Amino acid sequence: MKRSLIFSILSFLVFACHGQEAVQCNIKTSMGDISIELYPEEAPLTVKNFLLYVDNALYDQSSFFRVCTPENEADRKIKIEVIQGGGVPEENLFDPIAIETTKTTGLKHQDGTISMARGEPNTAQSSFFICINDQPELDFGGKRNPDGQGFAAFGKVIRGMETVKLIQQQEDKGQYMIEPVIILSIKRI
Repeated sequence: MKRSLIFSILSFLVFACHGQEAVQCNIKTSMGDISIELYPEEAPLTVKNFLLYVDNALYDQSSFFRVCTPENEADRKIKIEVIQGGGVPEENLFDPIAIETTKTTGLKHQDGTISMARGEPNTAQSSFFICINDQPELDFGGKRNPDGQGFAAFGKVIRGMETVKLIQQQEDKGQYMIEPVIILSIKRI
């Protein structure tokens, strides 16, 4: 018993000294798969929150429901290109998390970045988005959100950007997809 306790303590110390490695997940959709890599060292709260939904299978049978395209952003001063998904029924939502801005994490909203959607600062729960092309106006100090805090980037697509772009091309009305793309599951790889 002492040996396992010593091993546990040593394992914890090694883990704490070396930080946390990236975590990979697969988003299985009705249009194809998207593999993502998450960065718990840079954005620990945001990754923990996302994985809480993943590990409890709460994203299963949710959807990608919103798209921002050059066409439907034409009238906006600050334009972006993203797909948004992960809406979970209200009764299954966890408490909102504090925003980990790109100023503190060092992560940027580049092509393939995955980030948390939010209204006000510290209100992100389950909804997330994936960037198409670089989106610097979503970073800290960017002008897309009037508060200037930006959004909490926490990972990136490592395979499946063709699926992301295919989802973005689906028909929408006022940015909301006429037929949302089903997220069959999100699982750790």
